[in-house]
Amino acid sequence: MMHTREEKLEAFGRLLDVLDELREKCPWDRKQTNESLRPNTIEETYELCDAILRADDRHICKELGDVLLHVCFYAKIGAEKSAFDIADVCHQLCDKLIYRHPHVFPPAAGEAPAGQSADPVTTARQVSQQWEMLKQHEPGGNTSVLSGVPAALPALIKAYRVQDKARGVGFDWTDPAQVWDKVKEEISEFEAEVARGDQARAAAEFGDVMFSLVNAARLFKINPDNALEQTTQKFIRRFSYLEAHTLKQGRQLRDMTLAQMDALWEEAKRLEREGKL
Repeated sequence: MMHTREEKLEAFGRLLDVLDELREKCPWDRKQTNESLRPNTIEETYELCDAILRADDRHICKELGDVLLHVCFYAKIGAEKSAFDIADVCHQLCDKLIYRHPHVFPPAAGEAPAGQSADPVTTARQVSQQWEMLKQHEPGGNTSVLSGVPAALPALIKAYRVQDKARGVGFDWTDPAQVWDKVKEEISEFEAEVARGDQARAAAEFGDVMFSLVNAARLFKINPDNALEQTTQKFIRRFSYLEAHTLKQGRQLRDMTLAQMDALWEEAKRLEREGKL
C-alpha cells in the first residue's frame, strides 16, 4: 500500500529527527565528516546500482534509504557549519528543476530564461537540448557543454556522458547507421598498430575503438555500462559453473584441456537458456 503525501512528509521528518539524535549521541556518527563519508557514499551508490541491475525492488528500496541517509548527513554537516541545511538543498533542487523546464513551468511574460528554446519543446531530445543550453546560461552554471561531466567518473560512463552532452547541442550522427563505418575504421587502425608492434599507439587506437563502440551503443539506445556489466555477470555465472563442476570431479582447472572446459562452458550456456543457472 502506498502512503499519503502527509505520511511521506512525516517519514522524512522522522529521518531527520533520528539523524539529529544519532549525531548527538552516537560516537561514530558524531565523528563523521564530509571526507570520511565520501568513500561510504560511493559504496552505497554502487550497491544501489547493483540492486537496480538485478531489478530487485526490495533491495532498491533498502539501498535508496542508505543513499538518502548520506544526502541528509551531508546537509546536517552543512547546517552545523552554518553553510546550508536540507531545506536549502531541496529549494535549490526545485529552483533548478523549474528553471530547466520552462516548457512545464512557463516563466512570467518577458522573463524567458536565456537558452530557452524558441520552438515548442515536445520530445525528450528537445528537452535534453534545451537543458544543456539552459545550464550554460544559469548563474553559477557550466561554462561549456562538457564542463559538467565529473572528472572522477569511470571511463566508460564518462565516454557515454561526454557523447550524450555533445548530442544535446546537435553534435551527432544524422543517421545512426553511419557509426558502423567509424567503428570499422577504428578497428582497422587498431589492428594495424598491433601488427606494427607499437604498444603505445595500439593502446591509443584501442581507446578509439572503445569510444566508437560506446557511440554505437548510445545511438541504438543501449547503455554500454549496463550492457558490459550484464555480460560480465554472465561470464562470472558460467565460469563459476565450470569451476564448481571441475572441483566436484576432484580436478583443477589448470589440469583440464581447453576442449574439456569448452564442453562445460556450453553446458552452462544451455542451463542458462533453460533458466536453471
